Amino acid sequence: MAAMTPICDFGWKAVDARLPATDGKEYSVFECAGPNGLVIAFICNHCPYVKAVIDRIVRDANDLKEHGIGFVAVCSNNATTHPADSFENMKLFARKHGFTFPYLHDEDQSLARKYDAVCTPDFFGFNRFMELQYRGRLDASRKDIAPEDARRDLYDAMVMVAETGSGPREQIPSMGCSIKWKDAA
Repeated sequence: MAAMTPICDFGWKAVDARLPATDGKEYSVFECAGPNGLVIAFICNHCPYVKAVIDRIVRDANDLKEHGIGFVAVCSNNATTHPADSFENMKLFARKHGFTFPYLHDEDQSLARKYDAVCTPDFFGFNRFMELQYRGRLDASRKDIAPEDARRDLYDAMVMVAETGSGPREQIPSMGCSIKWKDAA
């Protein structure tokens, strides 16, 4: 079932957590930040919305490094009901798509709950003070193939955050599959 993210709560302070990653290490969410901010992307392996944009997510994460913006992805889905989102399959997904950023496993779903994550993908863009400045879509593609000249909403917003500390006031919500909560099983 498709879900959409709420409007950005500008200034909301990020919450840290330490979680295992697909590269065999553990990371604090905050240690993934760059000097100008951080994008936290709640994604999963099976969602058609994520599958449609994953290569552009990786591209934007890499391009944002040049602007001092760090990137981390988190999978919080219930792997019992959705085995494609298991930790082992997360490792395969990260390798297949050439992730250059940590892909964290939020097995108990506590991080997703602290962020009120709604769907996959759900993007949270923070400035250098870890204040929320962006909660919108990657681009206009949703789960379709985007044209080459598609506006890069997340990328453009986070470049603005890197340069000014503030995100755009006009943001279009992200849309994707709802997070698969354990208590909903």
